[in-house]
Amino acid sequence: MSAPVTLAITGASGGRYGLRLLECLLAAGRPVYLLISEAGRLVLKMEEDVTLPARAGDIATALGERYGAREGQLQVFGPRAWTAPVASGSGAPRQMVVCPCTTGTLGRIAAGTSEGLIERAADVVLKERGELTLVVRETPLSEIHLENMLRLARMGALILPANPGFYNRPQSLDELVDFVVARVLDRLGMPQTLAPRWGD
Repeated sequence: MSAPVTLAITGASGGRYGLRLLECLLAAGRPVYLLISEAGRLVLKMEEDVTLPARAGDIATALGERYGAREGQLQVFGPRAWTAPVASGSGAPRQMVVCPCTTGTLGRIAAGTSEGLIERAADVVLKERGELTLVVRETPLSEIHLENMLRLARMGALILPANPGFYNRPQSLDELVDFVVARVLDRLGMPQTLAPRWGD
């Protein structure tokens, strides 16, 4: 089985990006450690009519069935699951994506304040010199947001705003979502056919 990836879904608008990324990762056979904030669950209900149960194991069952995950391929950890593999450099995956990423989560990661498992997992990836990708979804951006992005970029994180391109002339919302998810998959080194590359 290929190396696992940590995926965090926070409360920024655009939970569809996170769900689509999860679907693609599972379809490609990647094991996924999934972290969803309470606000992330709320936004998924508001924007996508996806109601997730409160318990991590029940979320894994629900999303695993929805996206056809293999047995054990999807593991979900609650916000205070400090014994989860992602909480320590000895067990965390080398790759983590926060998709979508709130500016609050961005700020806590930049400050190194691990109030919850999402921030701790990101902190671990940074300290272990892994690959941290933050799909920030906010507009407009304040000076605080921009400074936090710059700070994290200098630490090696990739800032990948949820800004879909239009040069492929998208005809649907799904195509706009796929444009951003395709860029994330590229970052993870995974083949993808969601969006044509420039020049193709």
